Amino acid sequence: MGVSTSAPDEGVAVVTVDFPPVNALPVRGWYDLAAAVRAVGADPKVRCVVLTAEGRGFNAGVDIREIQRATGPEAILGANQGCAEAFAAVYECEVPVVAAVHGFCLGGGIGLVGNADAIVASEDATFGLPELDRGALGAATHLARLVPQHLMRTLYYTSRTVTAEELHRHGSVWRVVPREGLREAALELAREIAAKDGRLVRLAKAAINGIDPVDVRRSYRFEQGFTFEANLSGVADRVRDTFGTEKREDKS
Repeated sequence: MGVSTSAPDEGVAVVTVDFPPVNALPVRGWYDLAAAVRAVGADPKVRCVVLTAEGRGFNAGVDIREIQRATGPEAILGANQGCAEAFAAVYECEVPVVAAVHGFCLGGGIGLVGNADAIVASEDATFGLPELDRGALGAATHLARLVPQHLMRTLYYTSRTVTAEELHRHGSVWRVVPREGLREAALELAREIAAKDGRLVRLAKAAINGIDPVDVRRSYRFEQGFTFEANLSGVADRVRDTFGTEKREDKS
């Protein structure tokens, strides 16, 4: 259990997340993931990273139970900061990152894949931000990298999900494959990238990030300020405890 790394092919590193039962990461898990991605990206022998997960789904976001058990703001602050570091580690990785997504990719999972360079998904993969049903805000920055603006807003406000095939039609998922072929499909793309000159690949990653129209780290941290505001006001706890099933209008 936890975050592990492997090197199945020359020039390719695999970072695997495994936090049963649903890969909802505790605060420590987000920091461990960030450290693993940064470490393999800094390895001069690595030219491409594959980010994958074990279990029922790719990522279910933060461990809500950890936040619910906390008596102060430390857990929500830790989750905010840990997610920001993990998302940034993927985006700022010195070499391209291929996300291999199966099952559910929710909340923090969107932050990871939205900052990846390429996505390969299994046919059963679904993507979404249930944040408004979890007493949180955030990762619209990353969802906006996967779908057009109005679709992003609709998905965000409704907490609905989209399928891998729908994202493939939007051009944000490179390939959709059967579940059993996911790892090999992701490695196939990673090998193709890793076959390039390592120095040029790193320069290309830096150049592409440099022309990005959105500063994803700053944009996401701006969103997180509203998450903390929701927690301070008490609305986050109320919504989180009922998973959004209790609706109440703000009369203030």
